[in-house]
Amino acid sequence: MPLLIALILMALAIVALVPLSIVMRYRVGTSRRRARGWVITLNATGVTLSVIVFLAGAALTNIWVPDAFAYAGTGLAIGCALGALGLWLTRWESTRGSLYYTPNRFLVLLLTLVVVARLLYGVWRAWHAWRAGLEGTSWAAASGVAGSLAAGAIVLGYYLLYWIGVRQRVRSVGS
Repeated sequence: MPLLIALILMALAIVALVPLSIVMRYRVGTSRRRARGWVITLNATGVTLSVIVFLAGAALTNIWVPDAFAYAGTGLAIGCALGALGLWLTRWESTRGSLYYTPNRFLVLLLTLVVVARLLYGVWRAWHAWRAGLEGTSWAAASGVAGSLAAGAIVLGYYLLYWIGVRQRVRSVGS
């Protein structure tokens, strides 16, 4: 019994900390940073691998959830377009021997709101799909998994193009 109470309290603590983590993510995402080549390369490589695994997962999910891969691909394209816009709107500052950049606050806020809206909508829709017990339809499809994949792909597409672009900018300044 104490173990069950501890698990319930841990789950509640995690749920309670989600808003704080979202606010902190926004603050970090809009801060001025020094462009360090190895960090940017690590970010670009990590996001590229994440996109590959994400698309493989979306293709597998497409077996059970219709149009999951199409939603993920569309979200990735939208995210890449936002990433290009983000690069164009980024403030660049060159000092002697270093480059600093500050991502656009509006785009970071937009991406944060996409994630928050999709989390809230996903919980609401999953709750109603579960309660309705839709006959003949998978619970995963009815709960909006494809839309969640699209929202996640927007974020991944943004950061994929953004980090690749920042990496190119650092290389061009360093040359």
